[in-house]
Amino acid sequence: MGKVADDKLSGEGARNFNWAKAHMGALTTVVQKYTKSKALEGVTLGVCLHVTKETAVLIDALLAAGADVKLAGANPLSTQDDIAAYLAERAEVFAWRGESSKEYSWCIDKVLGARPDQLIDDGGDLHVAAHKSRARQVVGGSEETTTGVVRLRAMEAEGLLSYPVIAVNDAKTKFMFDNRYGTGQSTLDGIMRATALLLAGKRVVVVGYGWVGKGVAMRARGMGALVTVVEVDPVRALEACLEGFNVASIESAAPSGDLFITATGQKNVIPYDAIETMGDGAILANAGHFDVEIDVKSLFAKAKGVKEARPNVDEVVLPRGKRVYLVGKGRIANLVAAEGHPPEVMQMSFANQFLAAVKLHKEHGSMEPKVYGVPARVEEEVARAALESMGVEIGSQTSEQKAYSKSWEV
Repeated sequence: MGKVADDKLSGEGARNFNWAKAHMGALTTVVQKYTKSKALEGVTLGVCLHVTKETAVLIDALLAAGADVKLAGANPLSTQDDIAAYLAERAEVFAWRGESSKEYSWCIDKVLGARPDQLIDDGGDLHVAAHKSRARQVVGGSEETTTGVVRLRAMEAEGLLSYPVIAVNDAKTKFMFDNRYGTGQSTLDGIMRATALLLAGKRVVVVGYGWVGKGVAMRARGMGALVTVVEVDPVRALEACLEGFNVASIESAAPSGDLFITATGQKNVIPYDAIETMGDGAILANAGHFDVEIDVKSLFAKAKGVKEARPNVDEVVLPRGKRVYLVGKGRIANLVAAEGHPPEVMQMSFANQFLAAVKLHKEHGSMEPKVYGVPARVEEEVARAALESMGVEIGSQTSEQKAYSKSWEV
């Protein structure tokens, strides 16, 4: 038996599932032949993803392909309870919004207790737990996000990885769209829902200029914000400069910023010392997977007072009396305060996840325990399906052009 917040929410979940599925045609197109052939028949899949309406479309496809799915949420505050209730009618689900840290770990343990053959993860917690519990029946898995891939590559480097993992995050049809356009839009959506404030004219500081940071900075500027980028990588910092953004250190940006958004996957990129120099009323939000990018621990430990200013916004009074506002307790803002990525970008990410599961089921016996990229042919299949779902037709190379591209002669 699974555990969700309220199984009576399943009707609302069904409506939201149907809305997402109607806007995820690329995923539907990609999985058709695999669902007809029951390509995952007999496979038990342990899944740890954000339980959203888009995730429900992936779970629906996995079930249609014959898999037995056990699902946990990838964040204690990101589960959409109506979706969890809807999915619980078809799969074993251990997820609800507002889990404690202990409950979050319990949910992951319950998924692993079902002895899954393969894992689909977002952030690496399920993979790490599988290795710590020595779940030797696991033959392979996939990883959805940057943070998780970093953790898995570290495990591989230390010789600890015990099965092959496909880094779905590293697919161009994932990070170039999901990370940039999806997170760029949904992070600002979450912040604006939480604060109800005008973005135009705000001095926004984006910490990190990877694909997520690029998307957030681009969308913030598009809505009239004055954007400063904080970056420690000199190449990325140079890129931000040439894109027309102001570039500064967090120490120099902190006193003048109105809104700070972290997007690094690193720890304490907004340290407490920088928070102390911020102006009264500064807003802090995080777009990264874990709640470690802002020094929340020190912030709460040293606060004179903390109260809820609005749903998903804490007002924190600093020792000298200034106030800062923390969105979603420093957790991933687009899922805590909004609905996560739009379905149009998740259709590509989840098409890659689905195809990764099929590949691992067929080929895990010939794969070494290391982190693999998504094959180019899969990337092309997903991209073509996405274009088809958008009603876009493209051309193809002629035989003459194909020959020319492989020749050294002009």
